[in-house]
Amino acid sequence: MANTPQSKKRARQNERRFAINKMRRSRIRTFLRKVEEAIASGQQDAAQTALREAQPELMRGVTKGVVHKNTAARKISRLSSRVKALAA
Repeated sequence: MANTPQSKKRARQNERRFAINKMRRSRIRTFLRKVEEAIASGQQDAAQTALREAQPELMRGVTKGVVHKNTAARKISRLSSRVKALAA
């Protein structure tokens, strides 16, 4: 339990940050899900469009500290290779 004024303020800030980060993570997952759905349906053009929209969202998550840089790079790499495989 927060007792000092400083710790009470930190608790309030943490709650606010948690809510904001949760929204950002949810938004990123939504964009990734759209790519997954396009890949599952086998539509390459829709998958490419969805991937192009998801990339900046993932990188924004990196700059905001929600996602690690390597995690975002790995997700983008794997998704782009799957989108490319649809053409074959």
